Amino acid sequence: MLLTFAFCTYNRAERLERLVSAMRAQQCPIPFEILAVNNNSTDETEEVLARLARQPGVPLRWVTEPEQGIVPARNRAIAEAMHSDILVFIDDDEIPLPGLLAGAADAILNEGAECAGGRVEIDFSELGRPRWLDDEIAGFLGRLDHGSAPIWVETDATPIWSGNVAYSINLFRKHPDLRFDRRFDRKGKDVGGGSDAIMFRNLLEMGVRIRYRPDMAVLHAVEPWRLKRSYFLKLHYRAGLRHGQFRLPSYPRTVFGVPPFLLAQLARQAFKTVGIAVTGRPRLLRQAMNVAHTLGMLRGYRKRAGE
Repeated sequence: MLLTFAFCTYNRAERLERLVSAMRAQQCPIPFEILAVNNNSTDETEEVLARLARQPGVPLRWVTEPEQGIVPARNRAIAEAMHSDILVFIDDDEIPLPGLLAGAADAILNEGAECAGGRVEIDFSELGRPRWLDDEIAGFLGRLDHGSAPIWVETDATPIWSGNVAYSINLFRKHPDLRFDRRFDRKGKDVGGGSDAIMFRNLLEMGVRIRYRPDMAVLHAVEPWRLKRSYFLKLHYRAGLRHGQFRLPSYPRTVFGVPPFLLAQLARQAFKTVGIAVTGRPRLLRQAMNVAHTLGMLRGYRKRAGE
């Protein structure tokens, strides 16, 4: 038995020593290796990984994925882990908390899960938490907490994300076309993407046994540029753009190249946003994010139509 503990990285060389140290400190009931996928970093990532690979402890191997983007990097990790039994992903801006690998291995080896995910806690220790950032909006920074008890995930009401997820490698052996979707890629320091959400929906549609384990937990660092309202608006615009371009069906009737219901939806969302702004009610940012998402869908639908 072997577990591959993987992360994809781009230009975060300064974080790697602490990350790998925390990964090596994990307790696991089966042997594990660490896999780093360098996605064409231009900083000292290669030098740092080479040095860390020479250190004692849990073996670290690293590869460079020449195609830029989180999707080709994650798919490369899957290909590199096909000799393993379990693949666990975290992100390069996270720190695994004690018990993550033990929980992941138990879910897959003993509970019969084919996929398992856990909590993502946001680390505000360095930057502080803005007063306007409530738990709902923090969810768009990756925060995830479905409670203190394990549950079987059967609907998209309790998602799990690729910043803290484990897969049985048999899942990818049985379904060789099951990979992260290139249409929902995110390159470098860009925002959005959504390939992990598409993967999660695909697993649900396939009837894969998905387990939420609260003992699988990571601490997720947030860079300063993400703690701005403009980030959340851009994130939702990009999500809407991809939804309109790749997921909406084709409609026979359009106005200005888009289905009429989208124009009506935009009008409703904009009117509601203005009402909240004028009256000073809470949730203004959340409502503005809805407007940004609808604008993105309009733009995405027109792009698909060959604007």
